[in-house]
Amino acid sequence: MTTRSLDAEINKFLPLLGSEEKKSLLGVIKSFMHLKKEEITRINIAQYNEEIDEALAQVKAGNYVTQEELEKEMKQW
Repeated sequence: MTTRSLDAEINKFLPLLGSEEKKSLLGVIKSFMHLKKEEITRINIAQYNEEIDEALAQVKAGNYVTQEELEKEMKQW
């Protein structure tokens, strides 16, 4: 389906929705827009490399959870 045909299909159904349904749909649309804004925000290579270095330092210091430990913890949820 093209964008134009999707728009037409959506516009066909909008008048059939009640006020609460429209509010709900608007909330979904706004959440999609929020996700798009998050996708646009990117980090630069220097920040990326810094985060990797920090993660490696944490692992070397023993600050991590093994797969087995996580599975035990999950059983208690």
